[in-house]
Amino acid sequence: MERRVALVTGANRGIGLEACRQLARLGLRVILTARREEKGKEAVASLTAEGLPVAFHPLDVDSAPDRVRIAEFITREYGRLDVLINNAGISVDGNTPALEVSLDEIVRPTLETNFYGALHLTQLFVPLMRQNHYGRIVNVSSGLGSFSKMTAGRLAYRLSKVAMNAMTRVFADELQDTNILVNAMTPGWVRTHMGGMNADRSVEEGADTITWLATLPDDGPRGRFFKDRQDFPW
Repeated sequence: MERRVALVTGANRGIGLEACRQLARLGLRVILTARREEKGKEAVASLTAEGLPVAFHPLDVDSAPDRVRIAEFITREYGRLDVLINNAGISVDGNTPALEVSLDEIVRPTLETNFYGALHLTQLFVPLMRQNHYGRIVNVSSGLGSFSKMTAGRLAYRLSKVAMNAMTRVFADELQDTNILVNAMTPGWVRTHMGGMNADRSVEEGADTITWLATLPDDGPRGRFFKDRQDFPW
């Protein structure tokens, strides 16, 4: 896997950072991205101190020009992208009831970060994956986007993850005749900035399924939803 290149969005901390660590340990050339350059460089420095040569590139997933720029950069500098981890996400609903959720302040920003950014990056990088006849796309979703577990609250966040799950199925079907495997996963309730310190899972546990899906063999699953490497209900 030494020649394979992986891009992880929203990776300056938490699950994204741990995914970079795990992939780098397997020998992939990892590009860690973050909205804030100083935070991204700090994260890369921490991995470099562990002997993991991870690269940094700034990326605000909300910005279409940023998304295009990083696609152009990777095409120019590496000539390939083998693994795309759509990890960047926000949760700003709080305890706001669905009837009171602001479209402009909560719903649209959440969809922009959690869904539109991932969709556009996938559109940008699939052609490059096709050229190299290899690709693994991992969409970091949530159990809150599962219809089997749908309850009140967190409307915007739930909508963004339902959309990501639908995107996973559509792309997987459209790419079924290629060696590009597209899957979604939920890390569970993880001790991160978003999950809080009372969560019952470590970042290592949360990122494990990402790493597994990112390194699937050619006959691996596609268009499925996983938790702990096991199928999770849509």
